[in-house]
Amino acid sequence: AVGIDLSEVAVQRTLERGATALRRDVFGPIPSLGQWHHVLLADGNVGIGGDPVRLLRRSRQLVRKGGTVVVELAAPGTGVRRERVRLRVHGRTSAPFDWANVAVDGVNQLAWAAGLEPVAVDEVGGRWAAVLRRPDLALPQVWA
Repeated sequence: AVGIDLSEVAVQRTLERGATALRRDVFGPIPSLGQWHHVLLADGNVGIGGDPVRLLRRSRQLVRKGGTVVVELAAPGTGVRRERVRLRVHGRTSAPFDWANVAVDGVNQLAWAAGLEPVAVDEVGGRWAAVLRRPDLALPQVWA
């Protein structure tokens, strides 16, 4: 397993806990492209950059045929919302950046648009997640 993050602090904390992490942009060069078994987008990170289809397409490139992308989602009822947000931590505020909030009822359409097959959605302890699979065969082109 390997974590990928742009945050130096997040990568350092991961390394301190004994796990492997790289300080990289997920859209840049990544080791073993197309060979990963799984990608985990936890804590709503499917919303990175405000374009969940783009991130899901990139995740599809990372996993092997038949590999899965596990996506943590917001509870049902809000679909997909895109917005500009700022982070506030310890009295400091970040520059605005694009973010998307993806709920359970919005994930299937995004998955298909990214070339992934929705397999399952489940709720455990109040947290929702979907399992999306990279098909072994190419999916038919979906026109928007």
